[in-house]
Amino acid sequence: MTPGMLVETEITNPVALTLPNGRLNPAAVGWTRTPLHDTSGIGRGLRRWGRNKRWEYWAVTTPTHILGLTVSSLDYAAVHELWVLDRATGQPIGANVTGVLGGSATLPASLAEGPARTRTKKLSIDITEVPGGTRLQAKTPRVRLDIMAARPEGHESLGVVVPWNERQFQYTVKDVARPASGTVSVDGVDHDLPAGESWAVLDHGRGRWPYSMHWNWGAGSGTTGGKVIGLQLGSKWTDGTGATENSLLVDGRLHKVSEDLTWDYSDTDWLAPWHIHGATADLVFTPFYDKTSAINLGVVGNRTHQCFGHWDGEIADSEGNRIRVSKILGFAEDVHNRW
Repeated sequence: MTPGMLVETEITNPVALTLPNGRLNPAAVGWTRTPLHDTSGIGRGLRRWGRNKRWEYWAVTTPTHILGLTVSSLDYAAVHELWVLDRATGQPIGANVTGVLGGSATLPASLAEGPARTRTKKLSIDITEVPGGTRLQAKTPRVRLDIMAARPEGHESLGVVVPWNERQFQYTVKDVARPASGTVSVDGVDHDLPAGESWAVLDHGRGRWPYSMHWNWGAGSGTTGGKVIGLQLGSKWTDGTGATENSLLVDGRLHKVSEDLTWDYSDTDWLAPWHIHGATADLVFTPFYDKTSAINLGVVGNRTHQCFGHWDGEIADSEGNRIRVSKILGFAEDVHNRW
């Protein structure tokens, strides 16, 4: 076997993420092309309180704006955000809310089993499953958005269970290249999302995490050669687990990439090109904007560089065909968390 290549199990039937005692269900370890995991055991009762992490994150990329939407509960805190970047001016507008404990977050036990929402004085968010997709609504004093992230018939998404051990594990769904439509209003000025050029990406997470973690995540959505392309890439947090979160979406069909890809990038010049490569991929990410955040509260801390830019190169599908990627808009990030 080529170094870095893994043998991963595709799960095709519904399965519970956790056993009755709260530990990882061994039968849940693997990947899916449609959500099949019951994650209702995460956050239930007092098992492993403080280690439970639950969130819904949506990124929306358009020719004019980039949007980020987060509803999350980390047990001891709830962290929510609405962030908008005007690509023409380079000016960001954001609203962040951190609440003690998780009371301000409403999150479904499993994906699509109910709405995700938050209500605070300066930020409200509603993420609702509707026929044909997911409706994203949010409001701050300066920003309002109402966006439909469509789910075309037959559209597949990557679900992966990452097992650090029987007590610490993560279930993630990374759903890329969802066609987006709707409106974002900034300071009273409405901007319609351009049809065919606007895309939504979901990061759905449910799990029990180690205290300290470092990860890379990258995604991109767009068209190349008349095909709808979705890139989903990750590194560091999956190392040594036997799992990867790497995949390629072509016209809605998921191709699992079972390889630990190498990420080469500068941690002193975040806007320099990133190179993600291996036997199955040779991709260059060229950033144009670095969204940074840092928190240091002693025990709890975070440092994030989420860079937005374009993907170019090639990546293999499940049959070994090299799929060309050109000017696909998306992001790549480097995150350190103590949580």
